[in-house]
Amino acid sequence: MDLSFLVIQALSGLASASALFVIASGLTIVFGVTRIVNFAHGSFYMLGAYMAVTIVPWLLEFDRSPTLFFIGVLASATVVGILGVIMEVVLLRRIYRVPELFQLLATFGVVLIVQDVVLKIWGPVDITGPRAPGMRHGIEILGQRFPAYEMFLIFVGPTVLGALLLIMHKTRFGVLIRAATQDREMVGALGVNQAMLFTGTLFLGAFLAGLGGALQIPRLPANTGMDLSIITEAFVVTVIGGMGSVPGAFIAALIIKMLEAFGILIFPKITLVLVFLLMAVVLVVKPWGLMGKPEVASGRAVLPEGILNLKGFSRTETVVWIALTIALLLIPIVGDTYKVKVGIEIMVFALAAFSLNLLIGNGGIVSFGHAAYFGVGAYAAGLLVTGPMKAPMELALVAAPIAGGLAAALFGYFIVRLSGIYLAMLTLAFAQITYAICFQWVEVTGGDNGVVGVWPSRWAASREVYFYVVAVLALASIVALRHLFYTPFGYTLRAARDSANRADAIGIDVKTHRWLAFIVAGAAAGLAGGLYSFSKGSIDPTMISIAMSIDFLMMILTGGIQTVMGPLVGTAVFHSVKDFFMPLTDFWRFFLGVSIIAIVLVFPKGVVGAIEGLRERMGRGAAAPVVAKEAA
Repeated sequence: MDLSFLVIQALSGLASASALFVIASGLTIVFGVTRIVNFAHGSFYMLGAYMAVTIVPWLLEFDRSPTLFFIGVLASATVVGILGVIMEVVLLRRIYRVPELFQLLATFGVVLIVQDVVLKIWGPVDITGPRAPGMRHGIEILGQRFPAYEMFLIFVGPTVLGALLLIMHKTRFGVLIRAATQDREMVGALGVNQAMLFTGTLFLGAFLAGLGGALQIPRLPANTGMDLSIITEAFVVTVIGGMGSVPGAFIAALIIKMLEAFGILIFPKITLVLVFLLMAVVLVVKPWGLMGKPEVASGRAVLPEGILNLKGFSRTETVVWIALTIALLLIPIVGDTYKVKVGIEIMVFALAAFSLNLLIGNGGIVSFGHAAYFGVGAYAAGLLVTGPMKAPMELALVAAPIAGGLAAALFGYFIVRLSGIYLAMLTLAFAQITYAICFQWVEVTGGDNGVVGVWPSRWAASREVYFYVVAVLALASIVALRHLFYTPFGYTLRAARDSANRADAIGIDVKTHRWLAFIVAGAAAGLAGGLYSFSKGSIDPTMISIAMSIDFLMMILTGGIQTVMGPLVGTAVFHSVKDFFMPLTDFWRFFLGVSIIAIVLVFPKGVVGAIEGLRERMGRGAAAPVVAKEAA
C-alpha cells in the first residue's frame, strides 16, 4: 500500500463520513428536542433518494446544468421535510407523552407503511439517478483518480455543520432547539409553543434526511432497502456523538467512516463488528456520548407501566386456558401441515415473547435487541448439528438455552449498569454486534446465506411429532417462567422496577437481580431459537435482525405488557394476522404498519389489558346500583 492509495482511501472515508453526517444530524436534532427514537428517519432518507430520481431528471431535461441539479436535490429534500411535518402533526403529536417504547414502535409502523407505498409508486426495481453535471470526471491526486462528486461531498458535511451551528446560535428557532435539547420541560414552562417547535424540528430533521438521500443518487441507485440499511448507522453516529449533539454527530461520523475505510484493509471481516463494538464501549464508558450531556430527568417513562397485579387465575380463566391448550394440542390431529407449522411458530415465538416480558413487564428493563439471544440459541443448535460434531437434536436443544443464557450473562453484565434510553440503545448495540458476527464470519456461520440442513432427529422428523416436542418444551418453559413471576425473585424485580432507589435503600442488589433476569430471559429465548431452527431447517442472520426484535416487542404490546399472560395472546394474534395478510397481498407491510400504529394509539394496554379493563368497568358498573340501594 503506497501513499497515494492511503490518501485516496482517506478521502473516500471523508466523503462517506460527510454524507452520513448529513443524515445523522437530522436524527440527533429530532431526538434532542422530542426525545423520540425515530425509526422513520431512514424512511425519509429513502424518500429523499426516490424524490430525487424523479425530480432531478425532469429538471435536467430543460438544461443539464449544476444549478438545476442542486435545485432538484433541495426540492426533493423540501418535499421530504413536508412529509416529516405531516407525520408529526398526524402521529407524533399524539404520542409525545407516551412511553418511549410505544414511540419507537409507532415510528417503526411508519417504516413499514412507507416501504409499501414506495413499492407501489416506484416499483421493486432499483432506479439509477443521473450523474451530477460538471462532476463526471475524476480529479488526479498523487497519480490516482478520485471522483469529483466524492470531493464535493467532502465539503457538504462541514457546510451543513456550519449552517446548523449558525442556525443554533444566531436564530431564535435554533436557540429554542438548544434549550429544548437541554431541558424540554423548562422550555414548555417558559411559555414556548412546543407544538410549533416540534413541527419545525421534524421539518428540519426530515429535510436533512431527505437531503442525505437525494445527494446519494449519483453514487447509489434508489432502492427499497435503503431505509433499514442507513438507520442503524445513523443510530450509531447519534449515540457515539451524543444524543442531541450536532458537533458530536460530525465527529462520530468521521470516526466511524475512517474506521471502516481503513479497518477493511486491516480487518476485512470484522468491520461491522468494530463499529457496533465502538458504540457499545462508548455507552458503557460514557453513556451520553462523546459530546452529549447526561439526560435531564423527566416525567415521561421509557416503558409503559408494567404488570400491575400478580393474581392467580380465576376458575373461569383456568377453564379458558385449559381449553385453549387442548385446542392447540389438537392442531396436528385436525389441521393440515401448514396449520401445524404455524402452531409450532406460535409456541416458539410465545416463549421468546414471554421471556422478553420478564424483562419489560416484570423488571422494567427495555430491550431493543432480544433477538440476539434467540439467534444465538438458533446458531448454537444449528452449528452443532451441521458442524464437525454432527450432534443430535437432543444435545443441540440442551446447548441452545445455555448459549442464549451465556450471551445474556455477558451482555447483561454491562447493560444493567445503565438505565432509560441508554440501556435500550446498549441492548440494540449488542444485538447488532451479534448480527454482524453472524453476517461476516462466513466460514463458520455461512454469512448472509446462513446454514441449511438443520433437521430434527429421525424419531422427531415428522412435523406432527416435532410439534409435540415443541409443545412440551415451550409450554413447560412458559409455565416455569410464569411461576418465576410469583416467587420472591419476581417480586424483587417488580420492586426494583417500581423504584430502584427504594429497593437499593432496603438492601436489594438491583443490578444483580436484573442481571439474573437477563440470564433467565436469554436462556428461554435461546431455547426458543433452537426449537425454531429445527422447525425451519436452517439458520440465517435474519433471526438476529432488528425486525425480529421489533416483532417480539409487538407480540407483547399486542397482548398487553401489563399482564402476565398477554404475550401468549399477543403472539397468537400478531403471528396469525401476519400470516393471514402476507399471502393475500404483496403490500402486507402497509396493513401491519397501520395495525402497529392503531395498537399504540387505540389499544396501548393490548388485547388482554383491554379485556381486563372492560371487566373492571363492568364490575364497578354492576356494584354501583347495589351501593346505591344499600345507601337508600
